[in-house]
Amino acid sequence: MALSSRERAALRADANHLDATVSVGAGGITPAVVQSLEDAFRSRELVKVHIGRNANVPARDAAAELAGAVHADVVQVIGHTTTLFRVNPELRAKQAKRAARDAQ
Repeated sequence: MALSSRERAALRADANHLDATVSVGAGGITPAVVQSLEDAFRSRELVKVHIGRNANVPARDAAAELAGAVHADVVQVIGHTTTLFRVNPELRAKQAKRAARDAQ
C-alpha cells in the first residue's frame, strides 16, 4: 500500500513524539531484528527504528529492506532513524470496540 503525501505527513506528525523501539546494530539486519520489528507491529502501527552508526548498511537502504521484510511502508528517514507504518486490523478493531464502549 502506497501512502499519499497527506497520510505520510499525518504519520510523521504522529511519530514525532515516539522513541525508537527497535535498533539495528553492527550486525545489520538480522532475523532477530526483523522479529523484533514484527513484535513491535503487534502492539502498534507506527514504529521507529534506530540504525546504529556502525551498522553495515546505510539508513535509507536499511529502511527499505526492513519495510520489505515486514510488509510495511517507510514514512520517513531522518539521519539514522527511520519510521515504518503497517496497518494492524486487530488493533483497529480493539480501538473501535473501546470507543463504542466509552460512548455508551
